[in-house]
Amino acid sequence: MSHEMDHTRMQRAISGVKRPEDPSMLQATLAFSSRALIKIKHVPEQMFDVTVFPIIFLMMFTYLFGGALSGSATEYLQYLLPGILVMTVIQITMYTGTELNNDIRKGIFDRFRTLPIWLPSTLIGSLLVDVIRYSIAMTIMITLGVILGFRPDGGVVGVLLAVVTILLFAFCFSWIWTTLGIVMRSDKSIMMASMMVIFPLTFISNVFVDPETLPGWLQGFVAINPISLLTTAVRGLMHGTATIQDLTLVLIVAVILFIIFAPLTMFLFRNSEKKIG
Repeated sequence: MSHEMDHTRMQRAISGVKRPEDPSMLQATLAFSSRALIKIKHVPEQMFDVTVFPIIFLMMFTYLFGGALSGSATEYLQYLLPGILVMTVIQITMYTGTELNNDIRKGIFDRFRTLPIWLPSTLIGSLLVDVIRYSIAMTIMITLGVILGFRPDGGVVGVLLAVVTILLFAFCFSWIWTTLGIVMRSDKSIMMASMMVIFPLTFISNVFVDPETLPGWLQGFVAINPISLLTTAVRGLMHGTATIQDLTLVLIVAVILFIIFAPLTMFLFRNSEKKIG
């Protein structure tokens, strides 16, 4: 009798509690952004790619090639720094896919699918934190560049616009790796695939040298290379020579990448949900 009374009281207590409302899209996205920040807090080594590597890249390329290509390291730095900013951030984007793949393989995303949340927030939250990581990397490189003698003719406004342009492009570019993060079986496979894409795009571009010094057949590829288009726009914004055409081309490429890979990522994500369920 006592057991039945306790059970009745428990049912009343549970039924009397109002169910919390489902989180909004913004709340869910911010919650997953917080999760990504907490992961960085507990594993700070993952910040090496946005703190140590940018410094190494900038110092190495400036002083190795500066004298040979421009006569002095300082003069070459004016041309190189915008390109190194682009190259560093684009290379960092590959970690978006590896982190997603690790979460999927560990079964974490299977648990997220059972929650009453806006499903894309699980991905967008992480991508927003990646934007913070990109910003840190660029802040370090620009600060070091100024110390070494970089003087942007476009001023502070030009530099800020260049940073925003890179962040926008990197956000759209990252969706390529989220797609691969879902379809590939391991993070090593994603790293290999991303390097096969990123390294040709960054090194066969105008990041390091003026395309006019390249063979004619190679100039054609460099001219349509998305990394070259982004570098041209960023370099122009920093030095006050950017044109509407430069910015428009970058925006078009970024939008195309987003339109193709963001819906594809979500389709694969939802499709994998059905298979697992």
